[in-house]
Amino acid sequence: MNWNSNTPLYGPRSTTSGSIFDAGKLRQQFAEIEKQASDPNLWSNPEKSQQVMRERKRLESMLSLEGDLARRTDDIATYFDLAGEGENVAADLQHDLDALGELVDRVETETLLSGENDGLNAIVTIHPGAGGTESQDWAEMLLRMYLRWAERQGFKTEMYDYQPGEEAGIKSATFSVIGQYAFGYLTSEIGVHRLVRISPFDQAKRRHTSFASVYVSPEIDDSIEVNIKPDDIRIDTYRSSGKGGQHVNTTDSAVRITHIPTGLVANCQNERSQHKNKEKAMSMLRSKLYEFELEKKREVTKKIEDSKLDIDFGSQIRSYVLQPYRMIKDHRTKLEIGDVDRVLDGDLRPLMQAYLRMRRGEKKS
Repeated sequence: MNWNSNTPLYGPRSTTSGSIFDAGKLRQQFAEIEKQASDPNLWSNPEKSQQVMRERKRLESMLSLEGDLARRTDDIATYFDLAGEGENVAADLQHDLDALGELVDRVETETLLSGENDGLNAIVTIHPGAGGTESQDWAEMLLRMYLRWAERQGFKTEMYDYQPGEEAGIKSATFSVIGQYAFGYLTSEIGVHRLVRISPFDQAKRRHTSFASVYVSPEIDDSIEVNIKPDDIRIDTYRSSGKGGQHVNTTDSAVRITHIPTGLVANCQNERSQHKNKEKAMSMLRSKLYEFELEKKREVTKKIEDSKLDIDFGSQIRSYVLQPYRMIKDHRTKLEIGDVDRVLDGDLRPLMQAYLRMRRGEKKS
């Protein structure tokens, strides 16, 4: 297996005179990338043109953020001047300070996303652990949490594979998250998630512990070459399943591809055409193999190992406790959050930020 890796889509934080960005340097880089983009010969090289356009989008985003920060800072300075002259601007000033705080928070998070593939789209797979209906219901709760998070971010999602449970929940789900830094954000979610609650399926109303695993890989494009030998894969077809109605297909159009040497599996049943499902499943498999090989190359196998751990006690990265108290605790960063409902409704920002800060600290040490 070979691949050609792109340059990182987001570099480390640059600072000039206390600013988060070096605006002058960014404009110089943007002018250079615009010059490259205007070269007619660029488009004869798909790999190079994709790299240039990704870099152009990144620089454009950073310049937009720099401009927004400068504008908001100037507005706040004006409010202070007006307040000094006796004007009642307290409400407007507080509103702009809150907005500036949110923007700085966002900028800080994006400066932490400097991994090789952080800027790419993500492919997410969720599996329930031991516990039958309990864990399957928990897996579906996680699925909803991530779909709501993506919606909050303004990201698009596409369901590739959805296997419902017999009574409730899901047996598995695989979907893509399409948006800038989707993979970088979602690396914080790789591992086993533990839920403690009073079971809605237990007539005795006893407390149950459930587990589910989350695995995330970057969605690679054609500029990264991953060679898969035909003899190394097994392709199975089966009948699509779903929540009913238009989602159910009466033909064996769903496709499962297994990479025999690694045991990695990619499923797709979203399309009615078996050919399209096979094409998407192969794309997912390429992405999973690419991430698998990168982890081996960097000798940082924790993400892969997390996906192989028994989905059981002692292996969790995060606990969601609903009974006898309400608390979410990330066991890696030690961050605790009491507003459980807000997190389960997709507000993962504090958890993701804490993980990214921890990751940056590990890279420095």
